[in-house]
Amino acid sequence: MDRSDMMHVMYDKKGPAVAKAFEKRNFEAYYCPTKENALERALSLIPKEDVISWGGSVSIDEIGLRPYILEHGYTVINRDDAKSPEERIELMRNALLCDTFLMSANAVCEDGQLFNIDGNGNRVAALCYGPKQVIAIIGMNKIEPTVDTAIARARSVAAPINVQRFAGTKTPCFITGMCADCLNPQTICCQIVRTRFCKPANRIKIILVGENLGY
Repeated sequence: MDRSDMMHVMYDKKGPAVAKAFEKRNFEAYYCPTKENALERALSLIPKEDVISWGGSVSIDEIGLRPYILEHGYTVINRDDAKSPEERIELMRNALLCDTFLMSANAVCEDGQLFNIDGNGNRVAALCYGPKQVIAIIGMNKIEPTVDTAIARARSVAAPINVQRFAGTKTPCFITGMCADCLNPQTICCQIVRTRFCKPANRIKIILVGENLGY
C-alpha cells in the first residue's frame, strides 16, 4: 500500500466519525470518499429552483460543483459577473439572501466545529445568517484534532496560501509566507469565526470529502 492509499484508508476511517461529531452539534453532515461522491451528494441537497451563490472557495471548484451549476441552468448570484467594483459589492450583499450558499472552511475540529477567517466578511456573514441553507465542501486535509490546532491551521496555513492569489498585496504573510498577526490595511484576516453549533438545526450542511481539497 503506497502513501496515498494509506491516507485514503485513514480518511475513510476518520471521516464518518467527524461527520457524527457534527451531527451532535445539529449540523447535517455527510462523509463522501471521493470528489465524485461529494458532487452527487451536494447536488442532491440543492433544489433546482433555488437561487445559489458562493464565497471564495477552491474546493467547490475541485469537486466540479460550481462549474456544474454554471453549466446547467441554475439561477445564480455570481459576483464575478460584476462590471464594476460597486456592482460586485452589491452582488455580494444580495448573496446574503440567496437560498443556497456554497463555501468551504479554513479548518475543522475533530469534535465538529468550523473555523473560518475572512477579509471582507461576506462568506462568514452568510455562514452565520441569511441564506436558507449553507453547504460546506471540506477536504479531510483540513481536519485538526483540537480547537487550538484548528485556529492555527486557519491562520498559519490557509491564510498565507490564500493571500498569494492577490497580486500586489503587501501583508507579511504574502511576503514571507508566515502569519505575523498583522494590522496591515490589506490584511485578509479581519473576522475569525468559530461555528460550534448549527441553529436552526440542519441549516448548515457539511460534506466531508476523503481527498485533499483547497488550502
